[in-house]
Parts: sequence; C-alpha cells; structure tokens
Amino acid sequence: MRHPPRLSALLGGAMLTLASTALAVAGTAPGAAAAPLCTVQYSVVGSWAGGFQGSVTLTNNSATLHGWTLGFDFPGGQEIGQGWGAKWSQSGASATALNESWNGTIGTGASVTVGFIASWSGSNSAPTTFTLDGAACSAVPGPTHPTPTATPTPTPTGPTDPPDPVSGAPELSVTGNRLTDQNGATRRLLGVNRSGAEFMCVQGHGIFDGPVDDASVRAIAEWEANTVRIPLNEECWLGLDNIKPEYRGRNYVDAVRGLVSRVLAHGMTPVVELHWTYGQYTGNSSGCSDVHASCQKPMPDAQYAPAFWTSVANAFKTDRRVVFDLFNEPYPDRATPATGQPWSCWRDGGTCPGIGYEVAGMQDLVDSVRATGARNLVLVPGIAYSNDLSEWLTHSPVDPTGNLAAAWHVYNFNTCSNEACWQFSLAPVAARVPLVAGEIGENTCGHAFIDHVMKWLDDRSLSYLGWTWNTWNCNSGPALITSYDGTPTAFGTGLRDHLRALN
Repeated sequence: MRHPPRLSALLGGAMLTLASTALAVAGTAPGAAAAPLCTVQYSVVGSWAGGFQGSVTLTNNSATLHGWTLGFDFPGGQEIGQGWGAKWSQSGASATALNESWNGTIGTGASVTVGFIASWSGSNSAPTTFTLDGAACSAVPGPTHPTPTATPTPTPTGPTDPPDPVSGAPELSVTGNRLTDQNGATRRLLGVNRSGAEFMCVQGHGIFDGPVDDASVRAIAEWEANTVRIPLNEECWLGLDNIKPEYRGRNYVDAVRGLVSRVLAHGMTPVVELHWTYGQYTGNSSGCSDVHASCQKPMPDAQYAPAFWTSVANAFKTDRRVVFDLFNEPYPDRATPATGQPWSCWRDGGTCPGIGYEVAGMQDLVDSVRATGARNLVLVPGIAYSNDLSEWLTHSPVDPTGNLAAAWHVYNFNTCSNEACWQFSLAPVAARVPLVAGEIGENTCGHAFIDHVMKWLDDRSLSYLGWTWNTWNCNSGPALITSYDGTPTAFGTGLRDHLRALN
C-alpha cells in the first residue's frame, strides 16, 4: 500500500530547527584551496545564570554521508547535561555528537541540526574548531543570546488581591508549578475526555462516536466542566490512504476544528491529543499486530508523529487557548524491562529495545511543535501508560518557551493507585511543574476511587479529567454518561457532583 514519502528532511532538519541553517561553501576554482568537507554553525539559543541551550547545524559539502560524528572542544569548561538529535558524549572539554539512526544520511548540501543543554561558569565562549569524522570543518558564527541580568524584586508595599481570572477559555502559561491565564490568575483544568476520533475513522465507521453538536457540548459545560480532551488518530489527520476518504485528511481536520470551536464557544479549554499511531508492535502488552494506527502503541513513530504535530501545531498556533497533549499513554517500559532504557527511549526516541519501528521521543515532538512558532501549553505524559512520573523531572524534554506541564493517568487497576505512590512519584513533580491528570477512572461502575483521587488532587490544586464522555457499558470501560444530554452513570455522578460542588 502506497504511503507518502518518509520526509527525512522533516526528521533530520526541520523538526529540530533551533538555529538558521548554515550556508554550504561554494565550489572552488582550479588551483584554489579545496573547500572544507563541512560547514558548522554554532549558536546559543538561550542563556541563563549557570546554563544555556546550544544548537549546532552541520552542513555537508561533500558526498552523501551515511553516518557521521561531529566533534568540537568547549573553550570555557562548559559541560553538556542532556542533548537531542544525536547521541552526545563529552570527555573533558571535547564534545562528540554521533548521529541517530533516523538522521544518519546527509546528502550533498543538506544540513542537520542538533541541540543540547549545558552548564557553564566564568566564560561561555563559543567553540571555534569543529570536525566531521575527524576532518576539519569551517565554522560560521551563529547568533548568541547574552545571559539575562536578574531584575531586582520590588519590595512589597502591602497585601494585594489575587488577579481576577479571564472569562471564557484562557490562554494558559506555566508559572512555576501553576497554570496561569493572561491576567496571571491560577487556573485548573477540570473536565472530561471525549473519545471517538481516535478509533472511529480508522475502523471505517465515521469520525466521532456519538454527537459532537452544540447541544452535546453544552451538556458537558452544564456539569461545570472547563476542559474537554479530544483524542486523535495520526493517520486520519494526515490523510493516509488506508483511511476511507470521507474520514481522512481535510474532512477529519475540519471536523476536529469544528469540535474545538464549539468547546471554546462554551468557555471550555480544548486539549487535542495524539492517541493512536502508526508502527507495528507485537511485544509485551501489544494492543494489536497492525502496523496502522488501529490501537495504542508503546511510543509514537518517527515516520508520521512529528509530521502530525507539525500539522496540528500549525492548525492551532494562532489560538493559545488550545492545549496540546503529546501522546496518550507511552509504555516503552513494557517493551523492555532494562533499567533506564524506557526513560531514555521516552525522551530521545530513535531505536528503542523491544520496539521494531523508529520511535519519536517526547523531545522530538516538542521540537516539532515549537518549530512552527506555536507557544501553546504542551502536556507531556509519563511512562507505564502515563501512570509513572518517577523520572519525569530527570528526563523531561527541553522547551525553549518553558510552557510544559506533566500529564498523568490513574485508574484503580494501575500500579500507582494509592497515596503512598502518589506522594513518592507525583508530589515531587507537582512541586516543580503543573500536573494534569488527563484521565481518571475506575472499572467498578462507581466512583469511590475517583472520589479519593479528586480529593488528593484538590488538596494540591491540581487538574483532572474524567474518562470518558461516551455512552459505553461501564464494564467495558469507564463511561460517564448514559445519554449525550448529560445523564450520568453512577460513575459519572461522582465526577459531575464534584465539579459542581467546586463552582
């Protein structure tokens, strides 16, 4: 079956454009010195006291490369803490970037950009000497950003009232460990999931499961919900030819945009989320053997997921009221039990043990979103079906806008489903960044468990969304309603009454 080309330029260059691409050196006349095999532009993208974000763009001036190693020496004692777009290592002052499997090929005149976060003290002078596979490259200066000077904090003159929240759906920003709106007022995301767009299209039945008209969206708002999470399917959004024409591409995108508009019109925050993706996985906890986006995969794929987020971000970047949730429930830990590997796979992607397709890591997806200029709030889920955040802070992707929040899912049958685990795994994360429980639920057809969850999250002013606003049998999946007019199940009654009590 024919699919669009892999678009290696997207994966090798455009997805990671943290600096302007260096210009290739022109050919030389007979008798002149040979042109260097490569050109490198080194840039400081952002800087702060004791640290900075660097970007290195390598342009190949010779024959096509099939694998590459870039080397350079830091002149000021800088030390790389984490990087992306390459396998980074450092010995003393010497830093080395070894290609990832997906960007190892660089054609003549083509470029690849990689990046890193590093510490520095005293001086942050740029490297001046670069090598490609041991051969010298020419260097092109890139833009640098001076370390910002701290602004003195004004002395308070007396108590002040907290700012009033904006009306309707807010433009959300991260302020410390809080979500804030345009006025600086603290906000919480409280609401429901609206499942359907992730599975109906790929199964050939439609786009949504049940109505998504104005009346059905109004019914959600009448529960005093302020947020609706909308799961999506990457093949349907991108219009791949295994999807029926009436349910893919522009038809699908327009339908999703219509739902987003109705959610906003009722004053609620839409969260668009990548749920089902491409890539064949038949290992531990496999949901299906299909290569297509017909079930939950352990990680997003490098072939289409970055393109999906580039397209989604371009669709909604002019409206910062829309929130992006990068991937539903990663579970690289089920593919490989090796300590440390699941979290490295989660952040960096590439070739991951136990997963047979090329993986897009969370850093790849953040880069895809930000490369479009989108500054929307981005939610980044943990591993173990988003139930494990134990190493989220250690491995969190880098966001030049600083607008990332952690996403967490919890059901009564999850491993981390008790307060002892929440205190150990969640509390440290919630103390540093905003935390959104994107799915809460239970398979008991009641609400005793989510009552406990909501109380714990309320006590810490955290966000949560019930799964799901669909009329399913509760034994086959937590369903909040029996009718799209908002008539609740016993499970839904617990969430509805709680949300109303908060307002």
